[in-house]
Formats: sequence, C-alpha cells, structure tokens
Amino acid sequence: MPRGVAADFEVRLARTEADLRAAQRLRYEVFVAELGADGAMVDHDAGLGRDRVDPLFDHLLLHDRAQDRLAGVYRVMRDDMAARAGGFYSASEYDLTPLLNSGRRLLELGRSCLAPSYRGGAALHHLWGALAEYVAEHQIELLFGVASFKGTDPSALAAPLSLLHHRHLAPPELRVQVREGLGQRMDLIAEDKLDRRAAMAAVPGLIKAYLRMGGHVGEGAFVDHAFNTTDVCLILDRRQMDARRARIYGGGLT
Repeated sequence: MPRGVAADFEVRLARTEADLRAAQRLRYEVFVAELGADGAMVDHDAGLGRDRVDPLFDHLLLHDRAQDRLAGVYRVMRDDMAARAGGFYSASEYDLTPLLNSGRRLLELGRSCLAPSYRGGAALHHLWGALAEYVAEHQIELLFGVASFKGTDPSALAAPLSLLHHRHLAPPELRVQVREGLGQRMDLIAEDKLDRRAAMAAVPGLIKAYLRMGGHVGEGAFVDHAFNTTDVCLILDRRQMDARRARIYGGGLT
C-alpha cells in the first residue's frame, strides 16, 4: 500500500467465481510465491493457489476500497458445512475426535493471509472483526484450524514448538492429536532449557495473535512437505475468553 494513502476496508463473503479466484490469487502470492508451497491443484500459469475443497468453504474477503485491491482472506467452514462436505479439512492432519465429541458448534479456520503491504497494521483487526460477526451470527463455540511455521525442519523450529507444547497445550478435553504416523513431537527442548523470549520471537505473528486471544494448541506438529510448512492445530474456546476477547469475538468490533 503506498505511503500516505489510508486504507478503506470492507469485508464480505465471496459470492462469485471471480471472488474466489481473487482469493486464490492472493493465496498464490503469499503461500506459493512467498512461502514456497505447492500442490496438485496449484495453477502456476494463472497464479492461483487453489485446492479441491475451496468450493466447500466460505471465504471472507478483506477489500481495500481506496486501492481497489484484495488485502486479505480467511477460509472458514462450519460444522454443518463439514457434515455435507464429508468432514473438516484439518482432519487429514489431526484426529479431531475431542472437538467432534464436544457437542458444541465448531468453526474451522484456514488459509488466512494478508498481502505483504497490509501486515502489521489495521487490516488484521478488520478481518478479525468480520470473523467475530460471522462467529456470532452462527453461534460458534469452538474455533480451530492449522496454522503454519515456514519450513519442514523440526530441529530449526525446536524452540518455538517446545514453547507451544510446554506453555500452550489445550486442556485434555479439547486436545486434538496429530494423526498417528504423521506427527512430529513438539517437546524437543526441556522447558527449563528454553529461552522463552527468543522462542516466542520465533512464533509467527498469526499464531501469537491466536495465543493472545486465549488460544491453545493440540498435541504434535504436522510436517507438510508439499506446502513447505510445519503445522500446529490451534483451538480457541469462546467460553474461556476474558471480557476483551469476548467483545472481539462477540461482534464488538467495527
């Protein structure tokens, strides 16, 4: 975004095929061109970061009206949508049984990204404000989804993964587990050996934002070689939020 130009944000759901392609173009820019992801349905010629389940989700689009460009996207799936789709996307990486058996309304979050020039500013605030309204409208109680570290070498991520394991594990009744045979242990460094400040500095901003909102992580990480990422599963329980978090996810933002 050019300096001196104030953004004028609008967030809405994708309604057309053109809307979905716009989201996929931004995802290509971030996940493929920037982070090195790939996949069977990634269209390098058209610059689209797409996959087979995109039509099954709702897509929140953050549009900068002043610049007439897409600033950010969020892909979301409610439990009623997942029932029609044959399950949640992250079930391929994590055993979601604790969430599925909770009897509570679920929302899966994924493919969240901002264009580079909108990071560190008000854009994420606006996108999450719209997510809050969506959560309130559909009476969602538990939010979850995979979030990623760049890279597939667990030893290079030992400190932040260990910090998440020691300090931010979800309570047992909500603690999903990485699927057997697919997982990577996260407790790679003993807690008393961790430099917690340095470890937290290595945690991606989106994951830190979820933690500040009261989020926790599941047990184990998933190394996704196709996407060049190491994933953790984040779980956010609305019932446990403090007043500030409840205001944000209760639709209090504008």
